[in-house]
Amino acid sequence: VDADRSTLSSRIKDALQPPYFSPARDIDRSEVDELLDKGSYTFVLEIPPRLEADLLANRGPSIQINVDATAVSQAAVGTAYIQEIIAREAANFLHQHGTSEVVPIEPVIRALFNQNLEAIRFNASMDIIMNVTMLGIILVGAAVMREREHGTIEHLLVMPVRPSEIAAAKIWANGLIILLAAGFSLHVVIEFVLQIPIIGSVELFLAGTAIYLFAVTSLGILLATIANSMPQFALLAIPVFVVMFLLSGTFTPFESMPPILQDIMYAVPSTHFVRFAQSILYRGAGLDVVWKDLMVMTALGAVFLAAALSQFRSMLVRQS
Repeated sequence: VDADRSTLSSRIKDALQPPYFSPARDIDRSEVDELLDKGSYTFVLEIPPRLEADLLANRGPSIQINVDATAVSQAAVGTAYIQEIIAREAANFLHQHGTSEVVPIEPVIRALFNQNLEAIRFNASMDIIMNVTMLGIILVGAAVMREREHGTIEHLLVMPVRPSEIAAAKIWANGLIILLAAGFSLHVVIEFVLQIPIIGSVELFLAGTAIYLFAVTSLGILLATIANSMPQFALLAIPVFVVMFLLSGTFTPFESMPPILQDIMYAVPSTHFVRFAQSILYRGAGLDVVWKDLMVMTALGAVFLAAALSQFRSMLVRQS
């Protein structure tokens, strides 16, 4: 937010360059809270009017730095870089104007959503996401593989049920248990034991978790229909889980990844669930902010389920 429109403010903006920062973009003051709530930006600088004039007049001006502190390490390191850049550009500007005395620009840090920069606030809910992902894939896939190895899948061939009904039973039976465990962890472990306040709607978070479970359990069935044994299923599930865990923004900032990798990870439901969970639990966002992530998770779950049903029919034919 550049309210000064001076040479100094332009130099500060131009100094924020990759690879440490994305290219700076001018926004209006009225957009700041909305963009931070959506997680569109991690850092927003508010340059006041007459910054350059106040610096030359030795008045000690200040710049406000708004920081989305949900990503603790990124927020701390990025804030230090920004402070260094502001101080360097101010010193160079004064030197070019023949002023030997360095008048520092005081940065006013405004940490949002995690004022004390405590990593536990971020890691606790991300651990829930990690466990939901892992259990959603493994429990459903292992249930299908166990029936195949024990031969009970053949009993299903003589029953008046369709493959979609068999898959739905696996999804809902295991998904409900995981959903209850996630709700218990959120209320008892995070709120009661760790004393971490939940800002947003828990009901909306659990509804989104149910949609996400639909996607990952469908993926688990798909992997189980591809594998021929439990060890093969494990070899398929582990790398899939690791990729979903490391590259979805759970512990690695999503914006720090190469653009082509970001585009690929948009086709993975965990990316949208992490963004959804952070918006709800940290920023107190409502349905008007997260509805797109819910729609994408639903669509990806439908794609995985359709592929799983196709493979499921082929598996039943092979078993017969």
